Order: sequence, then structure tokens, then C-alpha cells
Amino acid sequence: MNKLIVNYKSNMSQFIKPYNDDPFVGNLATPVSTSSFTRSLLGNLPAYRPGISPLFRGLEIGMTHGYFLVGPFYKLGPLRNSDVALLSGFFSSLGLVIIMSACLAIYGVVSFEDSEVSDQLQSSKGWKQFTSGWLVGAIGGASFAFVLLSNVKLF
Repeated sequence: MNKLIVNYKSNMSQFIKPYNDDPFVGNLATPVSTSSFTRSLLGNLPAYRPGISPLFRGLEIGMTHGYFLVGPFYKLGPLRNSDVALLSGFFSSLGLVIIMSACLAIYGVVSFEDSEVSDQLQSSKGWKQFTSGWLVGAIGGASFAFVLLSNVKLF
């Protein structure tokens, strides 16, 4: 039995090795996370895309979040079987958007200072712009989803 375990360990040591032969350094690189497809996909997300202002980053991210928040409240909320399910889902998503934008503002006040950094999003002013854009984008995205769902009868 011990010979089997030793054999297994010696076979696995060929594939599993510490990063740079240092067992105290961690590396989370995998074939999926380090592939060129994954890098280009993540590089095109608004948080990492170079050359856009924090306001537009917030708008784009907020629109996506607001758009996808209405559906779960509409279909899974406590008023899902009533005539006002869509309206209550819309208002619930707006409430959550306001709570999340307050959390974003609190995070920005606590985390960032007014200093010159290379990435505008890492400054207090940039984070305020991001939060403002996120709030406007999320309300717009939720409103767009509400209009779509109120005019198209899927179920």
C-alpha cells in the first residue's frame, strides 16, 4: 500500500511543482486564466479598457447591472403572481441600485485620496465620476428593461 502512495506522489511531482521552485510563492495561473482568449476578453471589459474616462466606465457597467436586475425581482419577487409584479420588480431594482451606489460612494471615500495617479479610476475624483456614471447607467438600464418587459409579452 505504501509503495502505491509513493509511486503516485512521484508521478504527480512531475506535473505539480512550486512556482519558480519556491514553495512559499503562490501562483494562480492556469491554462484557462492565462490564455490569450481570456486575456483579450478581460482586457475589453470597461474596467480595464484603456482610454475611456471613469464616467463612461461607470455608465457602461451601470447599464449592464441595471438591465439585469429587473428580471430576478420581476420573476422571483414576492409579488410575482400579481398584476404589479413588473412595476414592483422595477422599483425594487431601483432601490437596490441606490443602495449599491451609496456603497460605491462610501468605498470611494474610504479607499482613495486626492492624489495624482496614472489610472484615473484610482483617485477620489475618478471614483466619484465612476459612481455617478454607474448610478445614471443603472437607472437607465433598469428603465430600459422595464420598458421592454412591459411592451413584450413573453409568458
